[in-house]
Amino acid sequence: VVGGGKASGSMAEALEDILKDRIEDGLIVIPHGTTSNYKIGRIRLHEAGHPIPDERSVDGARRILDLVGQAQKDDLILCLISGGGSSLMSLPREGVSLVDKQRITDMLLRCGATINEINAVRKHISKFKGGLLARGSYPATLISLLISDVVGDPLDVIASGPTVPDST
Repeated sequence: VVGGGKASGSMAEALEDILKDRIEDGLIVIPHGTTSNYKIGRIRLHEAGHPIPDERSVDGARRILDLVGQAQKDDLILCLISGGGSSLMSLPREGVSLVDKQRITDMLLRCGATINEINAVRKHISKFKGGLLARGSYPATLISLLISDVVGDPLDVIASGPTVPDST
């Protein structure tokens, strides 16, 4: 079980309640200061920055990619994604620093860009978004469970679509 977002801690808690010891491992990235809100035993919680990504956001995304990269053909990965996942799971592409991502995110937020516009930019400067998490999960089977905070529910915009191909 992997994922992140403002609602992903509650999603993980519910999934653990249903699947119990059938969960082998997991990592969910949640906002700073929220770990104590959840009763989770098998899935690890990792706090990171929102709405501006921080070093913990980078570490969380990297750790998720490392975890799914260990999956084999017969493994099932459940990916829990909700709004806020873009900043919580932030892994800059080569040539882009975390400071660059922070500045770009701040400028886009302050200029009034829509979430669709913000996340289109985020996908293009990421090694995690725009379907790259799904690509890193191969050859395992990946199922995404998403909670949308985006009008119209475009899957490639929710948390910048880490398990959905980039349409921009």
